[in-house]
Amino acid sequence: MKKLLDRSPVDGFVLSIFLAVVVAAIFPARGTFADVMDWVVVGLIALLFFLYGARLHPREALDGLTHWRLHLTILSFTFILFPIVGLLLRPVLTPLVGEHLAQGILYLTLVPSTVQSSIAFTSIARGNVAGAIVSASASNLIGVFLTPLLVVFLMGSGAGVHITGSSVTKIVLEILVPFLIGQLCRPLIAGFMSKYAAPTKYVDRSSIIVVVYVAFSGGVVSGMWSVVSAWDVVIVTAVSIVFVIAMLSVTRWVPTRMGFNREDTIAIQFCGTKKSLATGLPLATVMFASGTVGFVVLPLMIFHQVQLVLCSILASRYEKQAIAAAEG
Repeated sequence: MKKLLDRSPVDGFVLSIFLAVVVAAIFPARGTFADVMDWVVVGLIALLFFLYGARLHPREALDGLTHWRLHLTILSFTFILFPIVGLLLRPVLTPLVGEHLAQGILYLTLVPSTVQSSIAFTSIARGNVAGAIVSASASNLIGVFLTPLLVVFLMGSGAGVHITGSSVTKIVLEILVPFLIGQLCRPLIAGFMSKYAAPTKYVDRSSIIVVVYVAFSGGVVSGMWSVVSAWDVVIVTAVSIVFVIAMLSVTRWVPTRMGFNREDTIAIQFCGTKKSLATGLPLATVMFASGTVGFVVLPLMIFHQVQLVLCSILASRYEKQAIAAAEG
């Protein structure tokens, strides 16, 4: 178990996110402090995407691009199959958890794949790491544009979405521009980023924790926890577990039938089933009103933790199979 935890992204970061929710529930940001924290979040979101841009070597985005079947399959799972399932689940889940959380479950199906953990799990499982790097990175780049469009078309104004011309400008200035600046600055700071890779990882994780605190503070102030019960959380957790297991099964069965080899199938599984909290949370704070963003991101947060645990178990199993095959 210790070996599994050491290799898994499930660490103090997960506990810190839950701690941020607890602090927000007890000491939510209010008044002037809330206004200041809103601006802090703007800066932190920009910093997050600057770091993403600075870390991604352009060569990584070019290597393996010719493997179009792999990348198209992963993107189809992420942005077609997931949203379809989300739409089908919404009328079923609304009577169980209410309209807000049902919309949150739909939202989590619209966000892009993770980058770091998708690649990490693919590496542990001895899958196609180069393919995972390209697909997961492409998913996040495409998701910056596609997720807001899917939100508008599939969720609509009833979910508290407030995407206007100014919102689009905000998305561009807070997310796209910092990412592009990071890419442009990469030749100048690549050595620094490589030397201080671990500290910069803590910078972006800390940023996400602060964003979680502010998002849930808005929910607390608007009375979110008077609406969301412990039973709602249990239901969302159970749905997330079933959802992840089902998607892991589908993303293994379909690629196998399509003729993908073991390494490609593993990359498809871990990239095609993951949903990014790091990208989905900042996008939600830009697209949704402060009173509803807490409801929207709660299912994504729960799903994120569930996928980390289940994928870490599956990656460990694949690793053991690969080792046994090599020794045999």
